[in-house]
Amino acid sequence: MLSLILLIIVSYLIGSIPSAYIVGKIFKNVDLRLYGSGNLGSTNAFRVLGIPLGIIVQILDISKGLVVVLFVTQFFYSNLPFHNFTPLEDITVLKIIAGVFAVIGHTYSIFVSFKGGKGINTALGMMISLSPIDVVVSLICFIIILLLSGYVSLGSIMASFAFPTTMFIRENIFHVNIVGYKTLIVFSIITAAFITYNHRENIKRLLYGNENRFESLWLIRIFKIKAPLRNKKKN
Repeated sequence: MLSLILLIIVSYLIGSIPSAYIVGKIFKNVDLRLYGSGNLGSTNAFRVLGIPLGIIVQILDISKGLVVVLFVTQFFYSNLPFHNFTPLEDITVLKIIAGVFAVIGHTYSIFVSFKGGKGINTALGMMISLSPIDVVVSLICFIIILLLSGYVSLGSIMASFAFPTTMFIRENIFHVNIVGYKTLIVFSIITAAFITYNHRENIKRLLYGNENRFESLWLIRIFKIKAPLRNKKKN
């Protein structure tokens, strides 16, 4: 039980490392919490710090999910202190636990007054180690939505649900035997719901038509999302 508690604490602390805040301070002497959306994620980093530094933030955030899943769990790998009812190996269960707490740490960082990002990149790092094929499909979905709309938030939400959807299709339609499917599909749906919850303000802005859009990435303008009419003057 002590090993499990240590795993949770270490995973949370690694996830809590505020990459966007650190990069902003070191290279621009900027506190990202005071600029743009105020979010400590890669999207706000791209917008405020520029593309090169935004890429660095994104890589660092993805790395947090990968580090806790691929390396940290190895130091704590032992028999689970509870019975494993899933078809997954004990090490995979530990990876899921570690990844979840890394995402929570990224979203509610203890180092910056429990502020943070939306958890997309850290969750991506975790998912890569669990099911890389579904991650690839999700990334393709993200890119397509981004190019069609210019909205990173919309692409992120759709990509998070593309992961369990792809897994469901592969298992039930193409009859690919995914080890631990019943556990992973539930876990991925919960993760998608958590990511969507973290985007609740973005969803409100999308509905009202005033969400921040990356015009330079809105390359396929087949349709335009018009803002709803508000405060219309009476005749």
